[in-house]
Amino acid sequence: MLFDSEEVMKILIIHAHPEPQSFCTAMKNTAVETFQELGHDVQVSDLYEMGWNPVASANDFQVRSQPDYLVYALEQRESYKNGKMAPDIQSEIDKLKWCDVLIFNFPMYWFSVPAILKGWIDRVLISGYCYGGKRFYDQGGLKGKRGMLSFTLGGREHMFGEDKIHGEMETMLQPLLRGTMAYVGLSVLPPFIGWHVPYISDAERHLMLEKYRNYLTHLDDLEPLKFPSLDDFDEQMIPKK
Repeated sequence: MLFDSEEVMKILIIHAHPEPQSFCTAMKNTAVETFQELGHDVQVSDLYEMGWNPVASANDFQVRSQPDYLVYALEQRESYKNGKMAPDIQSEIDKLKWCDVLIFNFPMYWFSVPAILKGWIDRVLISGYCYGGKRFYDQGGLKGKRGMLSFTLGGREHMFGEDKIHGEMETMLQPLLRGTMAYVGLSVLPPFIGWHVPYISDAERHLMLEKYRNYLTHLDDLEPLKFPSLDDFDEQMIPKK
């Protein structure tokens, strides 16, 4: 059980909202309170509060293996191996290693994440630790950890789905659910979505936070999403017969 009373879990929340009074921030606070009440350890990386730099660049490496031409993933591998990552990145990698559960908490922007969160993903989910070679999907570097999205948006739930105006939410989230979280080996739990939050009443917001609290309390009842297993593919990544 994820929340066995005798097992202390370590939760890392990556929070990406610029307004401390926002509903998205209230979701983050609800998660912290819920996990702590259950006896678990929680760390939060509040990216706006931290002044997180989202721009991947040569400055991310204290020493370059190829100083004349930047191959970012190569420099990630070499700098991680030699302990030469930029301090802000290394601090987040240390939190990532520490955690059992990783939660991205954010407002949806343009069917995706805010730039500051995309920059965390670009800079922290590094080649050489999180992925690289055949270290991906169920063999990814974060294998054994769980991951989840919790996010808010202005749209109504009935606007998403097959033949609906915005299409299926799961399709929209594939760059995150599959191309990011599953790819680095996380066991991906179904997301929690705060629908239509700029337009609902305070009573509806309180009800939604209670729903989120209950959702987090029963994470172990959630069936992880299905993604590829390398066991089903040969050495050339061609499906086995």
